Amino acid sequence: MKIGYARVSTKDQNLDLDLQIEALEKAGCEKIYQEKISGTTKNRPELDKMIEQFREGDELYVWRLDRLGRSLKNIIDLVLSLSDKGIIIKGLVDGVDTSTINGRLFLNLMASLAEYERELIRERTNAGLQSARARGRTGGRPKGYTAETISKLLLLRSIYKDVTKRPEDIYKPFGLTRATFYRYAKILDNHTDEEIKKMGTNK
Repeated sequence: MKIGYARVSTKDQNLDLDLQIEALEKAGCEKIYQEKISGTTKNRPELDKMIEQFREGDELYVWRLDRLGRSLKNIIDLVLSLSDKGIIIKGLVDGVDTSTINGRLFLNLMASLAEYERELIRERTNAGLQSARARGRTGGRPKGYTAETISKLLLLRSIYKDVTKRPEDIYKPFGLTRATFYRYAKILDNHTDEEIKKMGTNK
């Protein structure tokens, strides 16, 4: 099934959206999802709805690939994810067609860019942790943490070494500052879960 997706930002003219829709209709799209929403907005209900409806072998048509994402990383992740599910992606203006040899080369380049970015994130994460450690270990066992702090430490254990995440992607959901995150990271590096559980107070 040929499916189209058209998007303009809130500051664009309606004609731009109409132009995209007309081009998608000429390409033979049987269903077209459309949105008038900024590319920087995380929540795009029509895009999410379209992704849920996809089946292997479907073809996704867009005016240009930049209609799909708010950043290069976001676009790469989405295109690779759809391709893994057997979805063919075609860009009308930029000539992208993942069903062709050139299209598959394009996908490989995108995958390489994604891997390159993951390596950069890994290096930044490791550099940050090393910097925190270089500021000095006092030794011994920290004491007197509240039950809430102990809980956060134990939850952080499972994700803080995820090299695919930036430090801020880890500590912000926990309501931590960068400095607190690195302090917690030092504790996790030097103590087991059982030792951390014994650091609590009765507060």
